Amino acid sequence: MPFNSVLNTNQQNRDIKYVNRDFASLRGALIEYSKTYFPNNYSDFSEDSPGMLFMEMASYVGDILSFYQDNQIQENFIQYARQTNNLYLLAYMLGYTPKVTGVATVDVDFYQQVPAKLEGGQNVPDYDYALKIEANTQVTSDSVNNTNFITQDPIDFSFSSSLDPTEVSVYQIAGDQPEYFLLKKTRRAISSTINTTTFTFGNVEKFPTVNISDINIVGILDITDSDGNIWYEVPYLAQEMILNKIKNTNPWENDPNFSDDKADAPYLLRLKKVPRRFVTRFISPTNLQIQFGAGTNIQNNDEEIIPNPNNVGLGLPYEQDKIKTAFSPSNFLFTDTYGIAPSNTTLTVRYLTGGGVSANIPSNTLSNIITTDNIKFQKDTLDDTLAQYIFSSVGINNPMAATGGKDGDTIQELRFNSLAAFNAQQRTVTQDDYLVRALSMPSDFGSIAKVYVEPEKLENLNPGEIPAVLDLYVLAYNNDKKLTTASNTLKRNLNTYLSQYRVINDSIRIKDAFIINIGVEFEIITLPNYNSNQVLLGCITTLQNYFNIDKWQINQPILLRDLFITLDRIEGVQTVNKVDIINKVGTSLGYSQYAYDIKAATQNNIIYPSLDASIFEVKNLNTDIKGRVVNF
Repeated sequence: MPFNSVLNTNQQNRDIKYVNRDFASLRGALIEYSKTYFPNNYSDFSEDSPGMLFMEMASYVGDILSFYQDNQIQENFIQYARQTNNLYLLAYMLGYTPKVTGVATVDVDFYQQVPAKLEGGQNVPDYDYALKIEANTQVTSDSVNNTNFITQDPIDFSFSSSLDPTEVSVYQIAGDQPEYFLLKKTRRAISSTINTTTFTFGNVEKFPTVNISDINIVGILDITDSDGNIWYEVPYLAQEMILNKIKNTNPWENDPNFSDDKADAPYLLRLKKVPRRFVTRFISPTNLQIQFGAGTNIQNNDEEIIPNPNNVGLGLPYEQDKIKTAFSPSNFLFTDTYGIAPSNTTLTVRYLTGGGVSANIPSNTLSNIITTDNIKFQKDTLDDTLAQYIFSSVGINNPMAATGGKDGDTIQELRFNSLAAFNAQQRTVTQDDYLVRALSMPSDFGSIAKVYVEPEKLENLNPGEIPAVLDLYVLAYNNDKKLTTASNTLKRNLNTYLSQYRVINDSIRIKDAFIINIGVEFEIITLPNYNSNQVLLGCITTLQNYFNIDKWQINQPILLRDLFITLDRIEGVQTVNKVDIINKVGTSLGYSQYAYDIKAATQNNIIYPSLDASIFEVKNLNTDIKGRVVNF
């Protein structure tokens, strides 16, 4: 008989318990095991016996191993992890950037004077003296803890639109004519201070990292190297495209086909490939890590280049290493480097710190501009004395208190915010995703006022064809915040912006929605002992609020029943006699060119919009809503 068979016949089946995990249960299980299987070999289970020494030591080791096993499993799930560094890593894995501080935000009013000049027989502001204040301008409050704020967007006093108005008022009068005008713009500012540090890199290495240690780190402002190259922050190193803006001013420099559309798109949006890029991540509340790519050869980066036979075709004779390569139309170089790694250079890093509860300063406390070098005239041929006076006239104030300053994410906030970020990733999958993403385009590239998304209409398809295109209908605001057709520049910027978020098999076609201008005429009967004029004014004010364009969307119908109920609730109204919706049409009168048959579109007291995407708009709220009081 083989030796193994002899062992198997002599070996007893042991009843082993696998559920014991703590010291007491392991100790008790070892004692019972010894009593069951070795009753004649060992029977001394007193506390000071040598056998109990080994059993308790084994129980101790088992308890420790069970603890660390449970802890390691627990630290893999963000719902249960307790160690801060693990929580931060899990948050990044789910797409959430932890906040180690909460910045306060406040609207800051910027003022400057400009001289008057005679134009068309009247004095108007001379915008040659309009200043430009760059982004990242630091302002401070001397009276409240020397709290610093920085503006996030530039200011151009010579530019005005419905979304970025320049308020003009008379500041000083000479005789009976204005001598100086006061210009006012408002910008959002965050509670931050700009800090600077440097890092020196020697020989090239893949994925180099550097750390910034400080308290209340908000994030990286910018990074430049000793050669003047700019390094760009991206969400992940594999992302090579960033949004690049070009001021929409010079038609020959930018684009002669689109630069005339400056009213709703002050900047042109372009996508730019950046080989010099980096990512950041917090590894602790006071430590921000910056990581770069692995590229070791500047000649083999993924920068935007012009294709030619040398980098796409065969190149030199008998060189066949590119014959089977599938080139991307947007990038003619292949790389797995995830960007360039800095080498033999010094990086200057500007980062922001600030925030906290103390940053919630009261109103009317911001008064000084720290970085006055950011304030510049846009023309050089100005009177020096007058220019100096205008420069010294710049002032700031915060009419409202700053809010939002808080400490960083707590453990629970970090967990919940990470889970929320994972479920709300910035990808456009549904039609509503496209609507939200279009409205989220940075205002520098123009702002979309109204958006409506629907699949391509069935009547435009061939028999058996499945809709493969989404129609995106858009409208914009003019300087008076009235609806208008979006310019070609704005639509092209939107198309470029959406290209970074759309699903690869989605096709988007941007179209103009139709504007249907309407007026409202109504009759009411007032209660006795009420002032008819005051009741009528209250009804008009209510309808003006009801038809405020901010509350209306494309393809939203008009419910006449709601209008009757709304007017009937006004104090002093006894009966609403009638409410008529009138179509206003004619470009010479300032209305849309599209006429609409209101009567034919009314069914069951509901006025439906056109089958083509359209929106109802009361163009002039002060004159297009009319009412009168009648008797029984």
